[in-house]
This record gives sequence, structure tokens and C-alpha cells, in this order.
Amino acid sequence: MKKIILIGGGGHCKSCIEVIHSQGLYEIAGILDGALVAGNVLGYPVIGDDDMIEALAADGHCFLITVGQIKNSGIRRKLFEKVKACYGEFAVVKASTAYVSEYASVGEGTILMHGVFVNAGVSIGVNGIINTKALVEHDVVIGNHCHISTGSIINGDCVVEDNCFIGSGAVIRQGIVIAEKTVAGAGAVVVRNTEYEGVYAGNPAVLMNK
Repeated sequence: MKKIILIGGGGHCKSCIEVIHSQGLYEIAGILDGALVAGNVLGYPVIGDDDMIEALAADGHCFLITVGQIKNSGIRRKLFEKVKACYGEFAVVKASTAYVSEYASVGEGTILMHGVFVNAGVSIGVNGIINTKALVEHDVVIGNHCHISTGSIINGDCVVEDNCFIGSGAVIRQGIVIAEKTVAGAGAVVVRNTEYEGVYAGNPAVLMNK
């Protein structure tokens, strides 16, 4: 098995560990988290902080960023760029219960959690989280550093641009374009393109702030 290093030891890390176990392709070699040095997460040791990335990449480990993302993608994006600067390799992690069409593509560093359904013609960017029971319908394009949260529905032909957060239970109508850095709140029903970055909420969803 390929040895994998997880970056971030919080609650999302625990969910990622479970998914990695279910996939059965990677051996977890340790976790990097400066706030938890000498601790462990579900029995896996925290071996240091992100200053170790360069040495671990040189040793041939692959990586997954296991810091969560609510609203802002900045921390995950910064860590992704740090690994890439060290020529590190990212895993693509797919739960045993996730379905991903053979006609879909998934970028490096993206995790697909339990019960995810990704249909034909979908393109998902790098360093993403497609969370538990999310549905991504045909011909959707999801950009880089996006979190598609639990139970959300992205209908056919939508475009979700980079650095977006789609909250739990949100529904995006077919053909909608979600602007970069948009946050769709939990339960939002988005029926119009989001032209400005900011937080959208309600049914139909409206811009709450910029």
C-alpha cells in the first residue's frame, strides 16, 4: 500500500480516516498538526507539523489535506500549494460506498465521502471535499478547493467556480453558475446565477452579504 500523510487532525480528519480505511488503498503513516504534536487521532500518531512536508514528500509519501473547510478555503489552499511546492503527490480518496461514473474526472487531493454519487460528464477540481451523500449530477463542473457539503444536490450542467462552499442540504438548480468564493448556506435553494462572491441563503437563495 502507498503510505499517506494526513495534514490536519481535527474532526474532518476522523471522517477521512474512516473513508481511507474503506477504500483500502493507502496506509496512514502519520498526521501533521502543530496543535496536536505528540497526540494521536483514532490511534494514528501526530508526527509533527507542516514543516515536515518537504522531507516526507522526498521520501515518497503521498498526502491528503484533512483540515475541514467551512466558508473559507484559505487554509486548505495554502497547504495544498505548500505540498505542490515540494513536488508532493496527492491522493484521490473515494469511499467504498461512493459511486463515481467512469465518465467523470476527479482532481488530485479530492476526497469523496460515503454515499456520494457523481454522474457522467462531471469534472471535479483539485483539493476538494465531496461530503457524505452529496449528489453531483451529469455534466457539472466543480472548481478547485471547493467543499460540497453533506446531502447537497448539484443538478445537471451547473458550474461551481473555485473556492466555493455549498452547505448541507443545499440545492442548486440545473444550469446555474456559482461564482468563485460563493457560500451557499445550509438548505439554500439556488435558482439564479450568483454573480458576486458572498453568502447566499434562503429559498430562493439571496445574497446576504458581500
